[in-house]
Amino acid sequence: MRGCVRNWGRGLLPLLLVLLAAPLGAQVTPEERAERRNALAERVGEGLVLAVGSVEPPQDYIPFFQNSPFRYLTGFVEPNAMLLMEVRDGAIAAETLFVNPRDPATETWEGYRIGPDGVLEVTGIPGQSVEELGEAFDALVSEHGEIAVVGAYNPGASIQNDVTQRVAALLEGHSEVSVTNVTREVADLRAVKSDAELELLRRSTAITTQAHREVMGALAPGKNEFEVQAVVEYTFRRYGSERPAFASIVGSGPNSTVLHYKTNDRFMEDGDVVVVDIGSSYGGYSADVTRTLPVNGRFTEAQSEIYQIVLDAQGRAEEIARPGVSVAQMDQMAARVVAEGLAEVGLIESVDATYETAEGQRIPQFRLFYMHAMGHGIGLDVHDPWPGVLEPGVAFTIEPGIYVRPNLFEEIIPDVPANQGLREAIRPAFERYVNIGVRIEDDYIVTEDGLEWISPAPRDIEEIEEAMARPWDGPEERNEDWVEWFRRME
Repeated sequence: MRGCVRNWGRGLLPLLLVLLAAPLGAQVTPEERAERRNALAERVGEGLVLAVGSVEPPQDYIPFFQNSPFRYLTGFVEPNAMLLMEVRDGAIAAETLFVNPRDPATETWEGYRIGPDGVLEVTGIPGQSVEELGEAFDALVSEHGEIAVVGAYNPGASIQNDVTQRVAALLEGHSEVSVTNVTREVADLRAVKSDAELELLRRSTAITTQAHREVMGALAPGKNEFEVQAVVEYTFRRYGSERPAFASIVGSGPNSTVLHYKTNDRFMEDGDVVVVDIGSSYGGYSADVTRTLPVNGRFTEAQSEIYQIVLDAQGRAEEIARPGVSVAQMDQMAARVVAEGLAEVGLIESVDATYETAEGQRIPQFRLFYMHAMGHGIGLDVHDPWPGVLEPGVAFTIEPGIYVRPNLFEEIIPDVPANQGLREAIRPAFERYVNIGVRIEDDYIVTEDGLEWISPAPRDIEEIEEAMARPWDGPEERNEDWVEWFRRME
């Protein structure tokens, strides 16, 4: 599979652009969301379901983002909303979406609201004002005696979040009611994506891939990390992405060894590598693509050695990815390749060698340099639910990495007798590779017979160096087809 992916990578992008320019209707319909709610009702069986939307920020000039479980079930993106469903015999007996009422004075400042009268047309769910929720809830809850909550409900937490507080307010005077959290059941439904969801992921990933190509042209010694971030997020918004799906990571030099570094304010130096881990959120769906690049356009020998280990680890996981393969199998495959590579360059003593923690535990030595999992699901969240075994319609990432942190001997490997041999053995390799962090991450969709690679930014060493050698006079010309995606989606 890896060989196929690499060979058709250069020809894939034009094909992908043609496919994405076609009027495929990348829109999750109200009918599809109704099927999701019906599937949840079947799992709940009996009682009330209360799905809790995100609350409005304290100031109206702070960006608002709807939480993913609520958006998945309703498609509604205004604040303060709640969905109340009455479930009998595994089917929806009634459902109402409670939303902010129309208020022209408030809307002058905050923007127009759909309002209760417009909810049915937009979502397919009857609407009422959120101010009427308490009365409607009281009329139903005593009859059913139990409620299933979708949202971050956690009454046992020492500091209660807004979901818990809102549910608790509704439950006042109903101490006999049993409450369960069914967010996990919604997560299970989200694990396999529909055709519309996959199309939105392809579009989000295409925009993210283009941002990587822009970065490859824009990089140069002396520039600041925030300049790279600006290029990335300009590309996102230019083509209709709602926002970055997560805080953009642009980490150069020692910052490349910090997994979720996001300060992005260091001046990049000649000889650095920079980890660019970015993803757009388009139509609510999150891409997540990472490239590690030489700031001056050419990898050093030491950087190439680490980079190739990571690329090989990704490739081995890619080769076995297909329906029926477990996530654990891919994770073990990638980890084994990383361990073999680290042993070969001298950063660990052997593939199966361990070190001792301060607490006396024995940990594989390769985990000193590769401390995260092979990948994760993608969807409405950048770390989206996915099943333990791949099946068609699953969207996910493969992202191995190696991070040679400068504080390895001072703060990471305990200076205890059991570790003395390790410390002495790997010090020469450490001095060669220190401050090199490499992560390579791509996005995939599982098909009936294999794997679709949807993030074809250059990733082989020669491809990256070739892309970075091309003159760059600023962002590419506007791609009108990509802007039209958004118009058709609306």
